[in-house]
Amino acid sequence: MSKSPLVQTIPDKCRMCYTCVRECPAKAIRISGGQAEVIDDRCIGCGNCIQVCTRGAKKPVESIRQVTDLLGSGKKIAAIIAPSFPAEFTEISPEKVVGMLKAIGFEYVCEVAFGADIVAQAYRKLLNDNPEKRFIGVTCPAVVSYVEKYIPELVPHLAPIASPMVAEANVVKKLYGEETEIVFIGPCIAKKGEAEEETALNVTASLTFAEMRSLLAIYSIDPEKVEESGFNPPTPGLGTLFPINRGMLQAADMHEDLVSGEIVTADGRNNFVEALTEFASGDMEARLLEVLCCQGCIMGPGMTSKAPIFRRRAKISRYARESLDKVNFNAWNIASERCADIDIERKFTPSDKRLKVPSEIEVNRIMERMGKFTIEDELNCGACGYETCRNHAIAIYKGLAESEMCLPYSIDQLKNTVEELALTHDELAGTRVALKHAEKMADMGQLAAGIAHEVNNPLGVVLMYAHTLLEENPDNKELREDLKTITVHADRCRKIVAGLLDFARQNKVSRTLINVPELIRKVISVIKRPDGIELLFISEDIEPCAELDEDQMAQVLTNLTTNAFQAMGNSGRLTVKTGGDAEMVTISVSDTGTGIPRENLKKIFEPFFTTKGRGEGTGLGLAVTYGIVKMHRGQITVNTNTDSHAGPTGTSFTVTLPRRGPSN
Repeated sequence: MSKSPLVQTIPDKCRMCYTCVRECPAKAIRISGGQAEVIDDRCIGCGNCIQVCTRGAKKPVESIRQVTDLLGSGKKIAAIIAPSFPAEFTEISPEKVVGMLKAIGFEYVCEVAFGADIVAQAYRKLLNDNPEKRFIGVTCPAVVSYVEKYIPELVPHLAPIASPMVAEANVVKKLYGEETEIVFIGPCIAKKGEAEEETALNVTASLTFAEMRSLLAIYSIDPEKVEESGFNPPTPGLGTLFPINRGMLQAADMHEDLVSGEIVTADGRNNFVEALTEFASGDMEARLLEVLCCQGCIMGPGMTSKAPIFRRRAKISRYARESLDKVNFNAWNIASERCADIDIERKFTPSDKRLKVPSEIEVNRIMERMGKFTIEDELNCGACGYETCRNHAIAIYKGLAESEMCLPYSIDQLKNTVEELALTHDELAGTRVALKHAEKMADMGQLAAGIAHEVNNPLGVVLMYAHTLLEENPDNKELREDLKTITVHADRCRKIVAGLLDFARQNKVSRTLINVPELIRKVISVIKRPDGIELLFISEDIEPCAELDEDQMAQVLTNLTTNAFQAMGNSGRLTVKTGGDAEMVTISVSDTGTGIPRENLKKIFEPFFTTKGRGEGTGLGLAVTYGIVKMHRGQITVNTNTDSHAGPTGTSFTVTLPRRGPSN
């Protein structure tokens, strides 16, 4: 309908509530990147999006600058004001309204209601002259735009009559001179688009009532200091009722007869669309369908009044009564005859903006992307701004909507994201702990290697001389006892040093394909087991073979089983179990000992940490085990219980290793 955008979005204020999507009868709002954008060539200017947006993220295009420039041009300017003005300016008299407009520079102030009188008579004549034809009223520019864009097959049914605004503009031009510039003031945003059409060339600019109030503020107009003034003629008749639903019918002396059904009226966002749809289908036999996009012009988006609808209606009715009491019908007839030759004919052009409708297969594919696979999944909650899930899917296909607009879908996605983040957080925390432990182990390893190498040489000398002295003094019993004590403790020191070297040595993993259950049987068969301890081996591995370093894994098993025997003392049960799947192999070593206290759990893999008595352990067994498992890119976990009231006490170490090396 217009070349200029009628509604604009303020991105910083838009918060993805989709209310504007739901309230737009033309579905002229596209959601892109979380922003609700008005598609200019689809917009009909109804202004519903402006009225429902509580954040003020939608605003009409402004014409104030255009009007101020016009007022400053020195030309004769006439203001034609819509008949809904009594419902807007309830705090001041009509004469004050006229006085304020003249105070800012308008030379003439006329009522569009007189143009409405002319239009009403034109409708009456149209129906009388065309008894076999069906027409749609065109007094609402938003309805006209909707028909042209979304039901273009109805364009031939649009009544070929200009709107009251255009009719009044033509009247003013005839009565006050062609050089007069005309500014329309009313409650409608769509009028801004209509003012740009060829049929409305006599209208220079269009202001809403809200803009008029801003204009008065710019010129610092105080109604208390303004002289009252009457409207410039011609004075209207029943055209003052036009802003109320059925007002045009009363002005034309026509009635909505429920028996004949020849005239049907409808108003409001949903009703006008439904009425047009039924008119197009042929279900409606009406000769005239009079439809308004709003609930009458008194509820237009350019109004600032917060009064309820019936209070506004009452204001219009009262003004109409007062005007009719004052009207000079002789003068009205003279003005009507004088303006009988003005052009109020109008033509309409289809401008089809309907988008391709997807096939059922395409709709179902989009629905499945939103997790809607069955009828039960289609909640039709309306949170996306569309009445049904299928309508939402169709809008996605048309490029008007996004999947993320579906609230249940977004909640599910958010839930999955939170779960993934929690899992990632746990993995990161585990990695951080492992890295910290690895750094500590590396530092300890370097220290241990340095100590071991420094101690090993003098220790070797001590052992060599001790054994030499033993050989040279076979008969000196007292000396031999002392020398044996030296060799025993020196050998112990050598074992500790060997453990340090094993811990510090950066061994490479030499992988070969081994039979894990056979390796376990071999290791546990050679370990010295106390007589009172029962040994149980369980193999649940469907795939017994894995690529591991046989010697290193034997050391791991030896360390774990030895620790288990020592934890149980002389009685208990040791269970060694192997299992896994196609990718991983697991080995668990479980004892029935007293368990590991909670305060020691964080220390068990640290070098030199031991709970054994003095001289009974080096504290390197689990540290070495941990290093070997990590070199195999595996994990070692521990599960322990020290409280007999909570269940059987004991400890279980579980080693999980990949079956294949990283090169495979």
